[in-house]
Amino acid sequence: MSTTTVQQSAGGAPVPAVAPAAAPARPRGRRGTAGSLLSHGLLTLASLIAIFPIAWLVFLSLGPDKDDYLHPGGIWSKMTLDNYSFVLQETAFFHWLQSTLLVSLGTTVIGVVIAATTGYAVSRMRFPGYKKFMWVLLCTQMFPIAVLIVPMYQILSSLQLVDTYFGLILVYCSTAVPYCAWLLKGYFDTIPFEIDEAGRVDGLTPFGTFFRLILPLARPGLAVAAFYSFITAFGEVAFATVFMLDDEKYTFAVGLQSFISEHDAQRNLMAATAVLIAIPVSAFFYLVQKNLVTGLTAGGTKG
Repeated sequence: MSTTTVQQSAGGAPVPAVAPAAAPARPRGRRGTAGSLLSHGLLTLASLIAIFPIAWLVFLSLGPDKDDYLHPGGIWSKMTLDNYSFVLQETAFFHWLQSTLLVSLGTTVIGVVIAATTGYAVSRMRFPGYKKFMWVLLCTQMFPIAVLIVPMYQILSSLQLVDTYFGLILVYCSTAVPYCAWLLKGYFDTIPFEIDEAGRVDGLTPFGTFFRLILPLARPGLAVAAFYSFITAFGEVAFATVFMLDDEKYTFAVGLQSFISEHDAQRNLMAATAVLIAIPVSAFFYLVQKNLVTGLTAGGTKG
C-alpha cells in the first residue's frame, strides 16, 4: 500500500507535493574524481619508475670522471660532453654500429621471412605431425645459452662460419624464429580462411595468396616479429662474444666490454656509449610502433 504526500492550496484544494530531483546517474564505466586521481597518480608513478634508469644513465654520461657514479651530486658543477666526443672519435664506435646494424637487420629480415612462412603453413595446412612440430619449436626456447654455445660453435666451425656475420645471423635466427613462428601463427589464425579461398578462385597460387593477400593483412604481427628479432640480435652478448673474434666485427654489446679491464672500469664512457646505442633502437621502435600494440594483442584472440 503506497501513500502520496499532498499539500493544500489557499482555496483548500489538495496539491501533490513535488518530489526532489534525483541526482543524475553516473555513466557506466566512468570513474569518480577520487578514482581518476588515483589511476593518474599510479600511472605517473609507473612512468617515473620506467624513465628513471634512462635519465640516470644520461646523467652519469655527463660526468667527466670514471668514478663520478660514486659521488653523483658533483656532476652538476662539471657537466660535459667530452665522453661522447671520446666515444665517437677515439673508439671503434662506427665499426660497432656497422656490425650491429648488419647483424640485427639481417636477423630481422631472414628471421621474419622464415617465421612468417612457418606460421602460415601451420595455421592453414594440416600435415602429419604439425602440432608436434610447433611444440618442438617451443621446446627449443627452453635451453639456456650456456648449453647451446659449444655445439653451435662446433657447427659453425665445421661450416667455416666462425667470425662471420652470416654465422652470427644464423645463430640469432635459431633463437628468434621459433618464438616469432608461434606469434605469427596466432595472428594468421585471426585472418579468415575465406580470403585464401578467394585468392584461389582468382587463380592465385598458394605463394601468391600468401604474399599478395595475407601478408598485407598481417602487417601488425610482422611488425612485432621484426621488433623482437631486431632487439634479440641488437643486445645479445654471449653468442657475439664467442663467435666474433675480429675487433672490427664486434657488435655494440661486445664493444662495451672494451671499457672494462681487470683492475679498471671506465663507467663514464660506458654510460655515454649506452646512450648512443639507444638511438638506433629508438628509431626502429618509432618505425614499427604504429603496428606494435595491435600485433601484440591480436595474436591472442584465436588459436
